[in-house]
Amino acid sequence: MSTHIDVNQINDDRQNDRLREVWSVTEFSRRHRLEQDEEKRLLKLFGSFATKQELLSNAQRPCRFR
Repeated sequence: MSTHIDVNQINDDRQNDRLREVWSVTEFSRRHRLEQDEEKRLLKLFGSFATKQELLSNAQRPCRFR
């Protein structure tokens, strides 16, 4: 079961700011070496920009060690 976390309840302001950082989806995809299909999926989901928390939670990368 998942629960909603209210970012206003987080005491550390620096952590709060990091959660709210807004990134370009294409820049995030490039930095995290996501495939082009995954980048397209994220662009459909969020548009051109999204928060770091949203991108990290929704990005999917296949395992590369096998």
